[in-house]
Amino acid sequence: MKKYIPAILFSTFLLLSLAALACATPEYARQTGLMCSRCHIDATGGGPLTPAGQTFLAQLKMRGLYSPPSLTERIMRVITGYVHLLTAIIWFGTILYVHVLLKPTYAAKGLPRGELLLGWASIIIMATSGTLLAIMTMPSWRAFYTTRLGILLSIKIFLFLIMTGTAAVVTFYVGPKMKAKMKRQDAASAAEETDFSIEELRAFDGREGRAAYIAFKGNVYDVTASRLWKDGSHLRKHSAGGDLTEILKTAPHGEEKILSMRRIGRVRSGFEGARPFYERVFYLFAYMNLVIVFLIVFVIALMRWGD
Repeated sequence: MKKYIPAILFSTFLLLSLAALACATPEYARQTGLMCSRCHIDATGGGPLTPAGQTFLAQLKMRGLYSPPSLTERIMRVITGYVHLLTAIIWFGTILYVHVLLKPTYAAKGLPRGELLLGWASIIIMATSGTLLAIMTMPSWRAFYTTRLGILLSIKIFLFLIMTGTAAVVTFYVGPKMKAKMKRQDAASAAEETDFSIEELRAFDGREGRAAYIAFKGNVYDVTASRLWKDGSHLRKHSAGGDLTEILKTAPHGEEKILSMRRIGRVRSGFEGARPFYERVFYLFAYMNLVIVFLIVFVIALMRWGD
């Protein structure tokens, strides 16, 4: 994946550099200082033109500033917009799910492969479809900084590039660092008893081949081999990687079930020390991207309903 990133970015900027002709927009009203009703029979704009609107349209055509889209172009624009919007919903939904419900600590144990592939697939699809939509909408590069729609679109693209940059840093720098840390912890716990912080314990959730550990009354037990903890889940109610001391009080069985598991260490409490630099970068990016998601949605709202 890494070797294809430069080619993807180059293609994106190449497509953006191509000029395209756009349909009439509220920008024409801003350029002339006239109300939409001056050119359109419908006071809100769009639809049949008034005599003044027909004259203005003829002038635009003579200057090469207007080219009505064909039926094929309209269909392509709708399909491209649908794909772009659907992918954005999936990508933003994943970010909200991981960062709001599961918390960033879920990914701090090592980037899940499924979420990683989904994220990069979404980035590539949104970059491609967004570029095509920009070509269909913006008449020239100048429109990106001289029109309201262009300025908002430029802000949206800038925020998207920030998120793409953070994704690259997390994927190729932070992710390998976190996986290496988890492997060291796994090897140390297999060799001898180890002290775990509650946060470190969350890394051993039994998913995607990881070991499954649980804490009970200050001790840490390895339940990886237990058939009752397949994939780190106990009866689909409790997950490995946490402290089950309070939960066991409501269980139908006694603590002997837990005590029969192999004890591998204890829960460490107190001051844990500073996080490694790469973990601080990860948490910074995680919450920053969450804020950017809301900013992008706000920009889209301004583009669609801000007139």
